[in-house]
Amino acid sequence: MTEQLPPDVIAQLAALDSEITPQLAQASWALLTPFHEKAGYTAPKIDRDLAYGDDPRHRLDVHSDGDGDDQAGKPVFVFVHGGGFVRGDKHTQGSPQYDLVGAWAVRHGYVGVTMTYRLAPGHVWPAGAQDVAAAVGWLQRNIAAYGGDPGKIVVAGNSAGAVHVASYVAGQGGGDPARIAGAALLSGIYQIHDPAPGEPEHVYYGADPDPAASSLPGLLDTTVPLLFSVAERDPDRFQREAAGVVSAWLARHGTVPDLVWVEGHNHMSTIASLTVDEPALGTALARFVERHTSSADRETAQ
Repeated sequence: MTEQLPPDVIAQLAALDSEITPQLAQASWALLTPFHEKAGYTAPKIDRDLAYGDDPRHRLDVHSDGDGDDQAGKPVFVFVHGGGFVRGDKHTQGSPQYDLVGAWAVRHGYVGVTMTYRLAPGHVWPAGAQDVAAAVGWLQRNIAAYGGDPGKIVVAGNSAGAVHVASYVAGQGGGDPARIAGAALLSGIYQIHDPAPGEPEHVYYGADPDPAASSLPGLLDTTVPLLFSVAERDPDRFQREAAGVVSAWLARHGTVPDLVWVEGHNHMSTIASLTVDEPALGTALARFVERHTSSADRETAQ
């Protein structure tokens, strides 16, 4: 049976101020954590802090069902966390953040991966995209040992993580993004304008961003299958970004992109909806992964 949150919990989420603040994060996780504790938010096996590069934050966790050869060749779902470019982690002890994503992936028959990346202000654009590229490269070389298929990697990012994944797909971080099976961009920013001091983008892109920093042109040209999402209670900036993607996609391709409107959720609870409110995002996200990793003749990455 598909899990769905009780209407009163959705109502409480909808009543929260949509502004992205620590209070919003605390309130959202407080509402949803009990449901994750009931469902279980860790995969049967987690290999933690595997190094994909030289920096202390070049680390990833691999989440699997622990069945060894029985899981060989599974799709690989990679999650890149948010945090305003300056904070965040792949794992918070005693919290569903973000082991729940790995558990969700395993429940759907995938190998899950959660990763960290270097943070601003010490590391600025395009460091995030470079780190996504480095992690994907490591997975292409090593994930078969954990039961995953290196030719079936789907990379997802939320908020700042979505910005980094979009930048990687647009070719700003090196590597060969055309070799991944798909990318899910969840509440991201794709057109970089001159940020005001104090805005999260200011610390990562600087006061006068390079026009090449916007990922939207590259996203319109890529052959990588894309899924976009925006939460019902995302702030206005993210609503405008989603609308801009739809408009640009229609002008270029004559269709609208694959876009999920995450009903009942806010910027923080979108990812936390996985498993405990599958109709919101999880159902569409799993369908996207399966559609783009199920081809029998898909070339396996070397």
